[in-house]
Amino acid sequence: MSNFLEGHTLLINKPLRWTSFDVVKKIRYAIKSELKIKKIKVGHAGTLDPLADGLLIICTGKNTKKIQDYQNLEKEYTAEITLGATTPSFDLETDINDVYPIEHITNELLFEVGQSFTGDLLQIPPIYSAIRQDGKRLYEHARKGHKVEVKARKVHVSEFKITNVELPKIKVLIKCSKGTYIRSLANDFGKALKSGGHLSQLTRTRIGNHELSQAIDVQDFIESLSCKEI
Repeated sequence: MSNFLEGHTLLINKPLRWTSFDVVKKIRYAIKSELKIKKIKVGHAGTLDPLADGLLIICTGKNTKKIQDYQNLEKEYTAEITLGATTPSFDLETDINDVYPIEHITNELLFEVGQSFTGDLLQIPPIYSAIRQDGKRLYEHARKGHKVEVKARKVHVSEFKITNVELPKIKVLIKCSKGTYIRSLANDFGKALKSGGHLSQLTRTRIGNHELSQAIDVQDFIESLSCKEI
C-alpha cells in the first residue's frame, strides 16, 4: 500500500448527508491507521454538497498535485427539480419560503425553456455556499442573516436534458463546467418558467471520463485496505 504515499487516485461514491471533507477525513484516517503513519496528504477534487451523492475523486500523496486538473474536467449530474416552490438555499437544506403556480407549465414550455439553459450562462451562486467573501464562507453570512451581494459568474452548460416530467417534479441530465451550481440552475429554471423551483435531489454521475459506476463505497474501501492492495 505504499502507493498511497507515492500518489493514488480513488473514485468514491459519496454517501448522502456526508460532506466531501467527511469522506477525506474518513479515508485519511483509514490509510494512516493501516500504514501506521502519522500523516498523509489526502484531498478531494470538487465539492459535493451534503444533500448530493455520487462520484467524488479523492487523491492521496503526490497525486494531490493533480486535483486542479480533475477539477477542470466536465461534470455530469442527474438532478430532480421541484417546481412551484423556492427555498433560500435553492435546495432542501432550508424550508420553503415561497410557493408559485405551476398550472401553466406544459411539456412544451419545459422543453422550450430548457433549451435556453445551455451554452455560456451568467449564474449567481447560492448564498448558502462555501464561497469565501469578506473573509467568511457565504453560508456563514446567510445563517447569521447578513445581506451579502453575490456576484454573477460565467459557467458553461453543454447539456440540459429533461428526462422525465411528473409535475411538480422533473428529472434533468446536466453536463457542465467547473463552478456550476446545479442548485442555482434549478432556481433560475423555475424563474424562467414564471414559477419557482428548487433542487430536490442530485447525483454526480461523471467527472471527465471517470464514471460513478467505477466508484467504490467508503466502507468497502476501508474494508479492502486490510485484505488487498488497491
